[in-house]
Amino acid sequence: MGRELDEIDKGILYMLQREARNTTAQEISKTIGVSPSTVRNRIDQLESDGVIRGYHPEIDYEAANLPLRVVFVCTAPATRRGELTNEVMNVQGVVDVREMMTGRRNVHIEIVATGTTDISRISDAIHELGLEIESSELMKRRQMQPFNHFQFTELDEGTTDATGE
Repeated sequence: MGRELDEIDKGILYMLQREARNTTAQEISKTIGVSPSTVRNRIDQLESDGVIRGYHPEIDYEAANLPLRVVFVCTAPATRRGELTNEVMNVQGVVDVREMMTGRRNVHIEIVATGTTDISRISDAIHELGLEIESSELMKRRQMQPFNHFQFTELDEGTTDATGE
């Protein structure tokens, strides 16, 4: 079970999800109403507790000359699903693997490629591992945003708390 998060933790996580690289402890502290040293200490603790597991760049693969993004929807035997998802991460071109709870179509693999030769090589490697490809979809665009399940609302100027009171 995960650890309980208080409003300070929720605010820090929300701000880091929005823009971790260009958000300073000073900026976070102004938004959530604590000192920058408290923010730094909380971030250290969130990292130590495994709540924050890393900071990753958002890459425009097309700009990096990897214009094709494909999602393979696969089925793995339930008893080997975890093992196979770990192994498929070692295939060159695989950028994301999602392990689903369903019986079939339980592994979704996102790849980047320069052409059909790359796609064929990767699909062959997926098959060789023992995953059954159910479908493959060429991705046009992916958009992401921080999901504010932390229920943190930035304070508007002139308000004293998140409810505006």
